[in-house]
Amino acid sequence: MFKKTHRYLDQITPERPPILREMEAYAVESDFPIIGPLVGRFLYQLAVAIKARRILELGSGYGYSAYWFSLAVGSKGHITLTDTDSRNKRLAFDFFKRAGLQTQFDFRVGNALNIVRRLTGPFDLILNDIDKTGYPKTIDLAARLLRKGGLFITDNLLWSGKVYDKSPDETTKAIIEFTQQLYRDSRFFTSVLPIRDGLGMAIRL
Repeated sequence: MFKKTHRYLDQITPERPPILREMEAYAVESDFPIIGPLVGRFLYQLAVAIKARRILELGSGYGYSAYWFSLAVGSKGHITLTDTDSRNKRLAFDFFKRAGLQTQFDFRVGNALNIVRRLTGPFDLILNDIDKTGYPKTIDLAARLLRKGGLFITDNLLWSGKVYDKSPDETTKAIIEFTQQLYRDSRFFTSVLPIRDGLGMAIRL
């Protein structure tokens, strides 16, 4: 049922701009995980709904999600990207330049958790998509950096159904631990949406 729903939504989703389609094709060719157009459109909607201007990404890859955020925040926005691979930074800026995006991008190469500890807020929205074993460590960082009413969005909370396993591996355990902690954290109000691979949405109270 879920696969049929995803396939149906994927089929009726409008075409993306050429550069976004190129980024999606690159993901397929290189077997690189991206959030995809269903989540990308939702991120755009969230950023527009809360009138976001400052956005932080924990784990940016080659800029696919940042592209969607840029469409929402425009020339008045600022997006801080993080990734461990400098090649992804070069790829991202090539895509952004050819797309004519006007947002101010600050792409920092290194461990996202270490980078974020040196940042100051407030941010309007934080997207969390780092190595899954590090997820539990992001909650306090997000709480410190988000403004009240800001959004903390986390990808892969269903983890291809592995969260249902009776004997989950260490990565899956970290995702489950993160989700349970975030639901219990009084600084946030949290929901998990079954979009693509499970998208967590927590509002900073």
